[in-house]
Amino acid sequence: MQFTGKTVEEATEKGLAELNISAENAEIKVLEEPIKGLFGKVKKEAVVEVKKKQTGVKRAAEFLEKVLDFLDINAKVTEDGEENKLLLITDDSAAAIGYRGEVLDALQTLAGAVANIGEKQYKKVVVDCENYREKREDTLISLAHRLEAKAADMKREIYLEPMSAYERRIIHTALAESATVKTSSSGKEPMRFVIITPNDLIADSKPYKMGQRSQREKGGRKEKGGRYNKKPSRGSGFIEEKRKAPSGFGTYLGNSLKDKT
Repeated sequence: MQFTGKTVEEATEKGLAELNISAENAEIKVLEEPIKGLFGKVKKEAVVEVKKKQTGVKRAAEFLEKVLDFLDINAKVTEDGEENKLLLITDDSAAAIGYRGEVLDALQTLAGAVANIGEKQYKKVVVDCENYREKREDTLISLAHRLEAKAADMKREIYLEPMSAYERRIIHTALAESATVKTSSSGKEPMRFVIITPNDLIADSKPYKMGQRSQREKGGRKEKGGRYNKKPSRGSGFIEEKRKAPSGFGTYLGNSLKDKT
């Protein structure tokens, strides 16, 4: 809103009073300086624009809507009841979430960066769509406990597929109190992955790599020359069904926690 006064200070005070906010919580822009005529009389009053200062999360929400529009994803960004949480409302959730949440993680990283501009203390911003975060966490916790039992049974290490730092943290936390295995992370981003190691590991045993089973393990039939003929696999029960990765974001980004070594 615009306010006028004989001086910039007077116009500003009018604006603050009208909006019932303090100067610390206001964005003030001087549009016109006052002009004085003969004998010091004000010929033209000062004009200032005063509006309530935009919160970091609100600023991030507006920024994300522009990014989503650029990606041709029709979505609205709203603030959740929780502090520093943004929700994406869209009829194309698959595009907004991405393969295993990669697009959502990228958007969350951008939102965190924009929301914290000018802030002295960094605040984590969460971006979610159709409760994906909670559903994904439940899936990973269930996966962690299934692999905990498998690692203990095989007495071999299990290498999980690459995950974001946020998702690796869920696995570590889920198995932190395990009496049969311990966890660690290895590799470099974006291919960093979790290792589940049984306490009674067989020395020199070959690790079980998720998604990288041999043809023999997949049920292939050996042919002449030592090759294996592929045949449809029923799956191990440990690898999630993959969706086609969308173009645009192919990195494991996150407004995330620090990972274990």
